[in-house]
Amino acid sequence: MSSAVSGGVQAGRLLVHIAENGHSIEIECDESMLVDEVQRYVESMCGIGMNEQLVLCEDLKLEPQRVLGSYKLPSDGREVFVYNKAKLQANSPPPDPERVVVPEIADPPLPSTSRNHPLDDSPDPALTALPSYELQFRYHYHQGLAVYNRSQAKIDICEKLLREQKVQERALEVARGNLEQFYRSVNQTYTEFIKYYTNQHRVHSDLLVNLPRDIEKLRACKLHPSLQTSSRKCLLDFVNEENVKKKGQYCSVSHKQFETKVVNFQKTYNDVKRKVEDLLSIKTSLTVRNSEAVIKEHQQYINEQKSIMQSLSKDVSTVKKLVDDCLGGQLSSSLRPHDAVSALGPMYEVHAKNHLPQMHACDRHISKLLDVFRDKKNEMNQFVHNYMQKITCATYLIKDARLQFPVFREAMLRQHNQFTDLRVLRGIGPSYRASLAEIVRRKAAVKLYMGMAGQLAERLATKREAEIRRREEFLKSLVPYIPQDVLASMGLYETPSQCDVNIAPFDMSLLDIDIQDIDRYAPEHLVGQSSRSDRQRGSRGSLSMSQDSSHSIDCEEAFTGTLNTEDFIDNSELLEIAGTSKIEVENAKLKADLAAKIAILSSIIPEMDMEPLDDSELDNLRKETAEKTTEALRLKDEYGKQLESMLKVKHEQCMSYEKRIQELEQRLSDQYMQGQKPSGGKNASDAAQSSAKLDECKSEISADGDTHRARCTSSSELMEEVSSLSNSLDAKVGFLQGHPGRSQEGVDENMAEYSAMRNTQLDTSMLESNTEEPQAKQSGMASSSTFKTATEDTVSPDDEGDPGSKPDLDNDILMKMRNDLLEKLNELNETDSKLKDAMEEVDRLGKELEHSQKLLDDSQMNCAHLENSLHEAREEAQTNLCAAERRASEYTALRASTVKMRGLFERLRSCVHAPVGMADFVDSLRALSQSLANAAQDNEDDATFENFRQCVHVLAEKIGFLMRHRAELVEKIRKVEASNEQLRKELDEKKELVKTLYTKHQLEKQANKEKISFVRFEVPEIAAFVLNSSGHYEAINRNCSNYYLSPESVALFTDHLPNRPSYIVGQIVHIERRVVKLSGSICSRGGGGGEQVDPQLTTDLGTTDRLTITQDSTVNPYGLPAGCEYFMVTVAMLPNTVIHSTPAATTALPS
Repeated sequence: MSSAVSGGVQAGRLLVHIAENGHSIEIECDESMLVDEVQRYVESMCGIGMNEQLVLCEDLKLEPQRVLGSYKLPSDGREVFVYNKAKLQANSPPPDPERVVVPEIADPPLPSTSRNHPLDDSPDPALTALPSYELQFRYHYHQGLAVYNRSQAKIDICEKLLREQKVQERALEVARGNLEQFYRSVNQTYTEFIKYYTNQHRVHSDLLVNLPRDIEKLRACKLHPSLQTSSRKCLLDFVNEENVKKKGQYCSVSHKQFETKVVNFQKTYNDVKRKVEDLLSIKTSLTVRNSEAVIKEHQQYINEQKSIMQSLSKDVSTVKKLVDDCLGGQLSSSLRPHDAVSALGPMYEVHAKNHLPQMHACDRHISKLLDVFRDKKNEMNQFVHNYMQKITCATYLIKDARLQFPVFREAMLRQHNQFTDLRVLRGIGPSYRASLAEIVRRKAAVKLYMGMAGQLAERLATKREAEIRRREEFLKSLVPYIPQDVLASMGLYETPSQCDVNIAPFDMSLLDIDIQDIDRYAPEHLVGQSSRSDRQRGSRGSLSMSQDSSHSIDCEEAFTGTLNTEDFIDNSELLEIAGTSKIEVENAKLKADLAAKIAILSSIIPEMDMEPLDDSELDNLRKETAEKTTEALRLKDEYGKQLESMLKVKHEQCMSYEKRIQELEQRLSDQYMQGQKPSGGKNASDAAQSSAKLDECKSEISADGDTHRARCTSSSELMEEVSSLSNSLDAKVGFLQGHPGRSQEGVDENMAEYSAMRNTQLDTSMLESNTEEPQAKQSGMASSSTFKTATEDTVSPDDEGDPGSKPDLDNDILMKMRNDLLEKLNELNETDSKLKDAMEEVDRLGKELEHSQKLLDDSQMNCAHLENSLHEAREEAQTNLCAAERRASEYTALRASTVKMRGLFERLRSCVHAPVGMADFVDSLRALSQSLANAAQDNEDDATFENFRQCVHVLAEKIGFLMRHRAELVEKIRKVEASNEQLRKELDEKKELVKTLYTKHQLEKQANKEKISFVRFEVPEIAAFVLNSSGHYEAINRNCSNYYLSPESVALFTDHLPNRPSYIVGQIVHIERRVVKLSGSICSRGGGGGEQVDPQLTTDLGTTDRLTITQDSTVNPYGLPAGCEYFMVTVAMLPNTVIHSTPAATTALPS
């Protein structure tokens, strides 16, 4: 395809394809050519009428009145397809068989032997055979050439048929694409309709099923006592119960009817959908690809014929060369003529028995291929014909389905409007609960708002007093140096104005309820969300929850837009409001937030089910939910890490405390064991030593408790749980040291002294413990050495004595040692019992120490709280004192100003109540203003006096202006009344004229209505019918004939008359068009009879019931020819019509 651009106009070739047969047409055109011209050219080439052409280019339909350039044609790669509308109809005939015309190529004639050749007279018989071989070889060549040309023509026809099939395939793809696009748009509309209908059906079903329960819930929910009246006791009294029940019954019937219609429509559409999808799933490309492969396979026969033709051409050249050589005598000595001729014989045999039969065999194969492609082309033509008819049928079905969508949408809208009362009934409870929650929120907000306003006023008052004191100190420092009048002239004696925060009372009419009263007067199980709605919304999963949460945030902003407590409170902590504590402020804020959330949830619930979600919204909700989940998990991990770090710190500190306690217990045990060792004759002092050691251990425990307490005092507030151990040890110290009452005298100073004293004891006990350990070891060693020495001393005299007395001495020593051992065992048992008693005493004292420490902690906390309260009370007293002084000075100034203003108002009142006229009143006001001006010269500092004087002066001027304006208005009123009187007379005249014109118009309108129409018949024109010769009433019409009066109308006018009137006049109410048609009579059962044609009457409504006309004149009473149309007119009797008849003629005239 070639194209060119000249003069700014795109020119080229437009390729047009005919869809029904695959033919293609190339048209030389440019972008300014009309589509109509292209259609005319196609009509002249293919015989398809312009009105029967459907022209498509890709997914666009080409309109005849537009130019090709508007569709970007002509253009490379864009094809135009023409479809024959007549072939798309269901009753169109099938396509004609494909006519394949193969060009006739005749075989060459047999060679003639009559021609003379120079070698014919040769004496050698071999040479005389050369001319005949030459003729035969040339004949074989031309015969093969003819066969080859026929085969080539056939293969070209096959390729042409294949190209036409490809064109038809592309035409089907274009038609299928248009159908698919149309179906996709309609299917999208259907999907949206079903989605909205499903949601509406679910909501409406829930409303109908739960209607009795909703009514009972509203009946069970009583109104607040302040809202109850004689006609309103519960929420159900807001609506008329009987009307709601009737409405529910009506909605139930309508709901079921609409559901039935939608189900039938779904079945119909599903059938259409199945047909369309089956139609779109049909593919034809596989057959075309197989055809291409078959042509490529048969191309080998053409190649074989080409090789045979090359062999035949070579043989012809060989024999011609031999003949030429023989004629020229140029044969070589080695090649004799007989040898040359003998070599041509086998070549001839090859031609006759191999080459030529092979050529014919290849031609037969290609002929069979042509037959196959002709059959495939016929199949493709039939397939295109059937497929396009199916596409047309599917298009009609889709259009019919599309036309029903507006009807169903209108029905859905009516359903929505019908269920309005039920939705209102469902929303009464949540709305009432939301109202109560809003009351609670507003009351809490009022409390915060008022308290913070007062706090703001107190802060400003404190700052004002500080500023006044600063100014007074500054002036005191300057008075010795600068005169007071100079400072006054400088304006340094002025004071800051007082800030009066006055808030007018609001929300005084709110109900007296609290947050707990919401569930009392509007319990959630009565006015909250229904369980069935919960189950239905539960199917939406976390997506609806995410949507509700985002929607609730918006609602919360709308509810709390007027008052946000965070705007009044610092980011660090809640501040106290005058007269309230921090916990009360926090409770008020939380109460407001809770009430706002309840109101939001109650407001969201009734409308939540009415919002369907499409795919894009679902994707957005999934994405938003995933993001929120990820953020929540991240915050959870961060908080977990923070808790782990805190627990780790606490665990380390607990381990340090446990280690320290174990060390102290070990030291206590070691010291006790050292105190129980024998010390050579000091058994009587064991108990004293044990008690001394216990005292030392207690002192060490006290010292260690001081150390732990010092550590805990410097630790952070996060370790309060662990610090309880250190507090118990501190209690022990306080008990042993005898300081139970110091916490009440200067907590800060006493705690510092107490900590320093315990640190000193800690150092002393540590030094004592370090010195006692080596001393205990030395005493143990000394006692053991003494015991050994005494034993040696005891044994040595015995060794020196008589050897015979040695056993006796040994027995004495053994008995003595046994007695000593028994005594030591007894002493040891006594010591163990004393140790147990001492340990029990230590445990008891420890418990008492813990209890005392708790009391000490409580007293310290109380002291700290008392000090803070005392400090706050001092600040509050100072603030109140400053405020009282400020208010006293303001009161004094206000009293003086009030006395002065009272005197001024007395003078003004005397002027007002003076018995004088308006002019004198103005003069008295001006005189008062002048006197006040003279008095103002003496009180230059009083701004109030000057303002009052100016007000009196302005009042006098305005009263004077009002007097002048009143005189002008009186004059204008008099003129307006005169003008109104004139207008009233003109209006009465106009009314009479309008009445006259209206009466005339009504008469003309009535006359126009009663005119008889003789040109065109339409409802509700008046027509006249005349009795014709055949006894029928035929209308009088100038343009059209065959208008007859229906038998019903004739009966209406003639049943009560003795004779039929000659004409009838009536008002047209209905016109029915009829046509006289032909129908074949029923053939005989033997099938041998011919057809008889009888006239038949049918209406234009396309009914299938047909009435066969016989020779009876009552069936076709008008005697009209077959195919003629006539009209049956039904008329109504005109009002005020008198129908009378005479023996000769009967008339019906309007009176």
